[in-house]
Amino acid sequence: MARRVRPGTSGAALMIAMGTLAAACSAPGSNSPQAQATGASPVSTAPTCGTAPITMSGYFETGFPLPKALTTEFTKQHPNVTWNIREDQFAVITQNAPRVLADNPPDLMRLPQVSELVKDNLLKNLDGYAQAFGWDKWPASQLEQLRLGQGGRPRGEGSLYALGLNMSMTGLFYNKKLAAQVGMSAPPATLAELDQVLDKAKKAGITPIVQFNGGATGGLAFPLQNLMASYGPAAPINDWIFQKPGATIDTPPNLRAAQHLERWIKAGYFQKDVNAVDYATMMSRFIDGQGLFMFNGDWESGNLDKQMAGNAGFSLMPPAQKGGELATMSAPLTFGIAANAKNADCAAFFLNWVATDQRAREIGVEVGGSRPMGPADAYMPTVAKDKVTASTLAAGADIAKDNGAMDFIANATGAIYAKSWTPNLQKLVAGQQTPQGLLTSVQADYAGQLEGN
Repeated sequence: MARRVRPGTSGAALMIAMGTLAAACSAPGSNSPQAQATGASPVSTAPTCGTAPITMSGYFETGFPLPKALTTEFTKQHPNVTWNIREDQFAVITQNAPRVLADNPPDLMRLPQVSELVKDNLLKNLDGYAQAFGWDKWPASQLEQLRLGQGGRPRGEGSLYALGLNMSMTGLFYNKKLAAQVGMSAPPATLAELDQVLDKAKKAGITPIVQFNGGATGGLAFPLQNLMASYGPAAPINDWIFQKPGATIDTPPNLRAAQHLERWIKAGYFQKDVNAVDYATMMSRFIDGQGLFMFNGDWESGNLDKQMAGNAGFSLMPPAQKGGELATMSAPLTFGIAANAKNADCAAFFLNWVATDQRAREIGVEVGGSRPMGPADAYMPTVAKDKVTASTLAAGADIAKDNGAMDFIANATGAIYAKSWTPNLQKLVAGQQTPQGLLTSVQADYAGQLEGN
């Protein structure tokens, strides 16, 4: 869910020597592999970072300002804590994750898809911390995507293995000046209205949608999943992502969504070189006014408020029928603690601080553009109504009302994004794949990857 592809996953799982890791993933208060498998032992008091000098190791995503803004503020408030941060592109992180977590375990790490990492005992079970800090009293929906059953499957239930810096959400950003040129005074209320606006933009010589789909991360997964949200309910898609038994992505509503995406491609609603465009190029083109719409996440809200002040709007993907329920990709910006992290207690204290400290929550909104995680009654900063960030925060409330949050379809397995969604979407653009063939191929790859695990 490139400068960053927030919600995606990719990369091949690396073979890890299990003997080395047998005691590596102890939960807070326990060192036994059995405790890891069945849940964390309680922590009697909430851990802290203490007062002695401590250097935290972090493995973060290149070009993504929120984590570094938070660590900088954390050091201001806790001067004994400094940070040694390594950064990589998200596609590189997904490939490196098993090896890094095993060989050079960071205290805090931006995580790709987590099922295989839990299966290989590479992440710390956070149940003890959840009890000590009260995370288990937060709204359950905030943590659902971060819970995994024994052995990493299924997702959506079981022990907690990660936490989010915020709750991210995707939708449609639009250029207000270009929208006015094609007579769009308000966001489309239905999918048919969106199609009409796209057609008007195309006829006016304006690129209707500027999107990325190049390299190892297929950005057309963003509009595809949003179209899935228009045509069908979110629950079956989440079941597939969470690896529930019998779940499939190859359904009639999802086929209609893939067919609709193909119609957009054939109509020329994406820029001609979409298969060669990476995330950073998409962002620069949208900011430069080279496209009316962009499917992207609220993590760009703060950036767009600065670089397109007053000219960027945001809306959720409209439903197929007027008044239909709203759904979208919405997931935590996932961070975890390595099973063998040197400073796990301080990392957990930092994650709790992100969700509960007033200034940290302000940074989450100002820099991250997203709704912070935390207690239901936690402080929320005020955002001016003319900011695009105000629109994304309001949209998050609408999604919560309709229970329409979906994880990203790229998060179903550790390899499904790079090895199946991306090449199949690129082939769809090139006319080498059909909508039905895309879903059939992805489902077959998904089944094979689950069998391999």
